[in-house]
Amino acid sequence: MRPRGGPGQNALAGLTAAALGVSVGLPFLFIVLQAIFPEIGAGSLADPFSHFASVLGADDLPRETLNTLILGAGTVALSAVIAIPLAALRALTRLPGAAFWDIAFLVPFMIPPYIASLGWILTLQPAGYLQQLTGINLAGFLFSVPGMTFVLTMNTFPVVYFALSRSFAAIGSRYAEVSRVSGATPLRAFRRVTLPLALPGLAASFLLVFAMAIEEYGTPAVLGTRIGFRVLVTGIDGSIADWPVNLPKAALLSLVLVALATAAFWVQRRLLRRGGFETTTGRAQLQERRPLGRWRLPVLAGFAVVAFLASGLPLLAILATALSRTISGGLAPANLGLQNFQAIATDSSGALAALRTSLGLGLAAAFAAGLLGALAAYVATRTQTRLRGFVELVAALPNAAPGVVVALGLILLWNQSALPVTPYNTLGILLLAYVCILLPQPVRYTTASLQQIGPSLDAAARVSGASAPRMLWRVLLPLVLPNLLAAMLLVFVVASRELVASLLVLPVGSQTISTFIWRQFDQGSVGLGMAMAFVTILITTLLPLVVLVAARRTEANL
Repeated sequence: MRPRGGPGQNALAGLTAAALGVSVGLPFLFIVLQAIFPEIGAGSLADPFSHFASVLGADDLPRETLNTLILGAGTVALSAVIAIPLAALRALTRLPGAAFWDIAFLVPFMIPPYIASLGWILTLQPAGYLQQLTGINLAGFLFSVPGMTFVLTMNTFPVVYFALSRSFAAIGSRYAEVSRVSGATPLRAFRRVTLPLALPGLAASFLLVFAMAIEEYGTPAVLGTRIGFRVLVTGIDGSIADWPVNLPKAALLSLVLVALATAAFWVQRRLLRRGGFETTTGRAQLQERRPLGRWRLPVLAGFAVVAFLASGLPLLAILATALSRTISGGLAPANLGLQNFQAIATDSSGALAALRTSLGLGLAAAFAAGLLGALAAYVATRTQTRLRGFVELVAALPNAAPGVVVALGLILLWNQSALPVTPYNTLGILLLAYVCILLPQPVRYTTASLQQIGPSLDAAARVSGASAPRMLWRVLLPLVLPNLLAAMLLVFVVASRELVASLLVLPVGSQTISTFIWRQFDQGSVGLGMAMAFVTILITTLLPLVVLVAARRTEANL
């Protein structure tokens, strides 16, 4: 029989399970219930499964599902084409300015996809910046499935790049050099030796890119709507936002989307089990990086082109629009000024209020998700309580839950008329949404840290008389804090600019950064929206850097 935890562990596990149940488990449960019982919102369990035939048999479901798969698979494929060569060159050769290229490829993470999409529209549309400068517009390409795939790839390929560059660096060139001695060409050695050894990192990054692509709302909503390309996320949004509201359909579409994400995870696991490789001669030692030789200039040109497309062009488009008095005035010097930034500073449009709301919610979400994630990781890795399995299961649910699914679950749960108290139509429900969506980050980071800490420290603390909560607070938390802090900063950055949940559950009379930008575009105030986007990018980039630098200095002084 498996040993059970002591009173302290049981209390922590119970508290963690209760918090996870309310913030994660119940919203998912209500999505399932709404899909089965269409009248559950009215307190009735009548006519179960009555909507299945009409929703699953509708023409739009297969089309939206296929479009979602096309967009996800296309983004993964194009990300692989771009990122694998760049990562290999970064890790295995003497790349000039390697640190600079890493920073350049980090910038897309700071630009929300929907803002990047708006920047691409302003650049490539008729009379856009490209046509003003060169006489060419690429609207036909942009407003197409390949165009949407390209825009999403420019935002997601760094996931593959950073994962693989680290994997290739750890593998080194030793095994490839052995195959070269056996007669293999450099390309064949890379394809048959180095790349298979990096399969775990490759599969994990592909899964993450696929999940990011199928759950993205802004890019399909901005680009796909113009060509009638609807995906599951926009279908769910339409079922909730358009009249008549069809909650059972939205719930069923959400389950289909979750099923796609789960299937992708299953495929990843199968690939790793069947196609994994391992070395049998110990850990590979990194050999001397190979010089680029005559390929130096072409390689640098390739890195520069990708960096410009992923980082430079969107930022320039955002800044040019933010400085424009009117969009129709174009890039003429007389049309440029700081009036949009002045409007934000004076709060004449409510921009500062939206900024304060988002930053406050981002900080609250970072602390709440960090605390809950750390507790969940501790219960899952360091305890033997009865609730351990439940905590592991519920903490993993958000991995397969796009933001639109989480928002729908919260709406279904907290909009019940029988509830005496509800956070619905308050900023509290938005905080719950952010915590649920971003909980996997602190769970993942803290779990990785705890797995590297030997259990002897736990035993030593217990022998010294420390309870489980005190041992967690005084021993384990200081050790995992650096990784946990990094996860909390990531939660803050993403929560501060999150779009789809904010659009769906934001209380009346409130605005966040993302909804402010979205509505400025709807109202035709494009320059003001882009000025807010530029300020957001600066804040969400500089503030975490300041915190990290301060934390490193503090650690160095200890």
